[in-house]
Amino acid sequence: MSADGQSAWRDLRPRLISAVVLISVAAVCIGAGGLPYAALVLAAMGGMASEAATLFDLSLRRWRGVLYCLWGVCAGLSAASGHWAYFPAFCFSAFVFGPALWAIMCVIVLAGTALLWLHQTGAWPVVFVVAVVVASDSAAYVTGRLVGGPKLAPRISPGKTRSGAVGGLLGAMLAGLGVAALSGLGGLSGAALWAMVLGVASQSGDLAESAMKRALGVKDSGTLLPGHGGLLDRFDGLVVAAPVAAALSICAVAGQPFWAISLGDIVSSLVRVLPG
Repeated sequence: MSADGQSAWRDLRPRLISAVVLISVAAVCIGAGGLPYAALVLAAMGGMASEAATLFDLSLRRWRGVLYCLWGVCAGLSAASGHWAYFPAFCFSAFVFGPALWAIMCVIVLAGTALLWLHQTGAWPVVFVVAVVVASDSAAYVTGRLVGGPKLAPRISPGKTRSGAVGGLLGAMLAGLGVAALSGLGGLSGAALWAMVLGVASQSGDLAESAMKRALGVKDSGTLLPGHGGLLDRFDGLVVAAPVAAALSICAVAGQPFWAISLGDIVSSLVRVLPG
């Protein structure tokens, strides 16, 4: 293999090891639900907040840095205890930390609340979202390195290719179909469509985080996960895909998985909510 080929795959081993550990822990917590799952989400929210604070020079040794981390954790605690209506307050009031940290906190709160919301109807909705995001990321990584070709967004993330983006969407679709079939909840006809929608959301989150890091002049958001960087690096797609899935679940008929809804269900939900 050429030096360039070896360079392209040099981080595969640590990525795989980190992914196996992370997926194993997540699988146990998602399956258990309740306190273990809530603790996992809260830990992720606090961890992402701490990385964001560090990226924007908000010292974790000072009270403002600690408060910023607790802001995300408390928002998660509020949702975990069933106070879903309070999450906008945590988002809006975080503006006291400045525009950049406020925007990131909004993303963290929305994502954490969405993941806790999705588990209210069981583990499968969470499994669907996580599987789609992981498959999209993994398929994009492998396809991009095997096929190569034109860059997707060279000014934002030079390593991403258009072939990788297409491969990621196909991976997302297959993962969604697989989870929908295993769940036994039906909705196979819509699973492929919504999996690809979540795949687009996941890739959008990935690009947005890459743009932020490029503006800040950093390679990774942290060093917690070898081969991946930090939690923001690993969950950049999930923090966008999860709120999309949660919004879809709100439009779903009782007892129906969110991936089984139709565009008509969404329109009906909007008609019920919008005034007039």
